[in-house]
Amino acid sequence: MERSVRAKRRNGLLALFCILTAIAVPVPAQNPPAAVAEAPIVIGTSHRLDSAILGDTREINVWLPPEHGEGDARFPVLYLLDGALDQDFQHMAGLAQLGSLSWTFGPVIVVGVQTRQRRAELTPPPADPRYRAAFPEAGGAERFRRFIAEEVIPFVEARYRAGPRRGLIGESLAGLFVVDTFLERPDLFHDYVAVSPSLWWDDRADMRRAAERLARRSYGGRRLYLAVANEGGTMQDGVDRLRAALAERPPEGLEFRYADRSASETHATIYHGAALDALRWLYARPPLDYGPTPWFMIEGASPPAETP
Repeated sequence: MERSVRAKRRNGLLALFCILTAIAVPVPAQNPPAAVAEAPIVIGTSHRLDSAILGDTREINVWLPPEHGEGDARFPVLYLLDGALDQDFQHMAGLAQLGSLSWTFGPVIVVGVQTRQRRAELTPPPADPRYRAAFPEAGGAERFRRFIAEEVIPFVEARYRAGPRRGLIGESLAGLFVVDTFLERPDLFHDYVAVSPSLWWDDRADMRRAAERLARRSYGGRRLYLAVANEGGTMQDGVDRLRAALAERPPEGLEFRYADRSASETHATIYHGAALDALRWLYARPPLDYGPTPWFMIEGASPPAETP
């Protein structure tokens, strides 16, 4: 009987505890944090350029190295295809800033050039009737090249401290445009960066005659960086045909670097890392001299003896 009373009392206390803990305890109102100043994050300047050649208005984005605001030095300019704010400008500007922070390359001015219809603007005219039928809008590379040469470059060089050296960078169809410009107008730029270029275009017709095209031009003082991912197939075959032409008849004065990133990259992932590698090659700075390495950073080293 006594045990039964104790059990009932214990169960009652437990039920009361559950009820009390289930009651929400009001939290005192907290004062909101004090207002803080806000400011937009600015990484560059965006221009709207009216083009008579294209009959259109294009976005031209510019990132300047910190040194641009000091002194009167001039800087190489890297022209970035697909360079709108919703394309590749922001991540490429970030790479350029990394060069300024890490001192591994730079300084360089980055100019992003907007494309709208990439298949129309970045491809040379196809000879293969299958391509003409499948891509009736294609073949405007020469007109887009004129837009860059006659409108974008003068616009930039009139407003910024551009040095004499110019570079062109692009990936995929933009990489095709880079290679086409390298073969047709090597005088227009000094540095060419083609990442996973779509050299399958026109059933690789232009790459089949790459050696012939190379023989018609002068490449003194030019540099070409070519990188590929694991695309394989006609994409790789087009790249291999260009490499074979460069090996068969190396243009005098051309510096060429080939980066095979097929073991680690896909067409979707290659651009950022390959671009960083290219920038470090093209615009390398001498390493900083930090003096002797401290003893505590050397494995197995002992602290120096105290000087009496």
